[in-house]
Amino acid sequence: MAIQSTMQRYPLTVQQLFEHGRRVHGHREVVTWQGDRSRRVTFADTHARATRLAAGLAGLGIAPGDVVGTFCWNHQEHVEAYFAVPCMGAVLHQLNIRLFPDQLSFVVNDLGDRVVIVDDNLVPLLARVLDELRTVETFVVVGDEDASALEASGRRVVRYDDLLENADVDAFAWPDLDEDQAAASCYTSGTTGNPKGVVYSHRSIWTHTLGAAAGGVGVVDGARLLVIVPQFHANAWGLIHIGWVYGADLLLPAQYLQPEPLTDFIAAEQPTCSAAVPSIWNGVLALGESRELELSSLEWVVVGGSAVPRSMVSAFEERYGIEIIQGWGMTEMSPLGTVAVPPAGATGEASIDYRAKTGRIVAGVDLRIVDPDGNEQPWDGEAMGEIEVRGPWITASYHGVDEPAKFHDGWLRTGDVGTVEPNGFVQLVDRTKDVIKSGGEWISSVDLENALMGHPDVLECAVIGVADERWDERPLACVVRREGSQVGPGDLNDFLADKVAKWWLPERYTFIDEVPKTSVGKFDKKSLRVSHEHGDLDIATV
Repeated sequence: MAIQSTMQRYPLTVQQLFEHGRRVHGHREVVTWQGDRSRRVTFADTHARATRLAAGLAGLGIAPGDVVGTFCWNHQEHVEAYFAVPCMGAVLHQLNIRLFPDQLSFVVNDLGDRVVIVDDNLVPLLARVLDELRTVETFVVVGDEDASALEASGRRVVRYDDLLENADVDAFAWPDLDEDQAAASCYTSGTTGNPKGVVYSHRSIWTHTLGAAAGGVGVVDGARLLVIVPQFHANAWGLIHIGWVYGADLLLPAQYLQPEPLTDFIAAEQPTCSAAVPSIWNGVLALGESRELELSSLEWVVVGGSAVPRSMVSAFEERYGIEIIQGWGMTEMSPLGTVAVPPAGATGEASIDYRAKTGRIVAGVDLRIVDPDGNEQPWDGEAMGEIEVRGPWITASYHGVDEPAKFHDGWLRTGDVGTVEPNGFVQLVDRTKDVIKSGGEWISSVDLENALMGHPDVLECAVIGVADERWDERPLACVVRREGSQVGPGDLNDFLADKVAKWWLPERYTFIDEVPKTSVGKFDKKSLRVSHEHGDLDIATV
């Protein structure tokens, strides 16, 4: 007779995370920057306010299974929605405020948002698509500024504070939830075609919260976590839930993401840890060249979303004593897959080398690399292949879209090409669509970018493949020079000479004011390719 488990069947839900933070860490704070001062609310009071929000939304007719959108910066009210909406059985839809208008209307209609919570200073952006929104019945406006554009649409408009004040909390009760039901949704950045919806379950959020913390996002009780990653970007990389569960104060910058106000916030509130895309930290480094910055409280920062140059890791270590740790994942992965926490014993330059890698596989994520024929490749640090993943917080499909090419025998095909070392450290070589095929060999655009960004006069760099009669494709380096620099193609190739293979050296350069970014801050190479095809780039040759 087989032995049976005697464990309880306890559902893994956001409700359980929400209640844990209130009971265990109720004195911790959510801190929102307002440009010149901070607004503070304890976790206990945030719980009470979120309960009122849920009751208010129920009063608007929102029931389990309905979709509530947020069109907001990172702030107190957005955190309240993060918990209120899924805990009442509805689905939180974090709308990307940087989407093109046609993409924004598409994602709202695709998921069927009935209510949208919107910041008053973002009303003009949302107003551009009002005529295309087919499912939205009510707008809940955070703040007191003009919302007449929404009112003119004929839909119901309610102020957030009024909704909470008038909520019938006594008539509201949290429902029983199934761990597999939908809790939240984010859409891919949609650089080609329409964005695709990833719908997270309560179980996936719960497992990601604990898995990410155990896997190297070392948020601990009493930490002060600066959440720069937009809350609409893959659930803010899970940081709101991680900070809430482990008792870290949540420091939220609202719309103040430029280097000057952001570093003012850091100086005022003394965060101990943070996370954001590389462009944010590039801006901080650039600002630090012209004025003294007070960053001494920061111990570590996870950087992801695009490749992190080793030069950035070194610069923060040398100038400010901050450990930059690269992380990797995707919206489809909730998003965490790897974190580059150095193994035991790695110090000095070895530690920097590890932290500049893509990262070590997080427990809970199965990862393999396969060749173009689908054959699994060894973890020897040399064999390359497309990375495929599976696990409890990784999507099995897109919302309403049948895309079998993205999924392979139960694995998610990431579109990233990389290697894996025997100790589980991953190094991305490129995206399958970005790798440059030159004379039958591959050139990694990512490696070239990182090498070029190590030059002291290079602020940013993106490399794309362009047609070449002899070699099929060759690299075009699109370089943003630091202010006042006149560094040229020959200087840059001299700098690269001992860093990459000779045949990798670009013959073509273009110097631009800024590398275009996607709606989540990644380099938009598609835009650069279009500019090149249209002859809009001034090409200098070596």
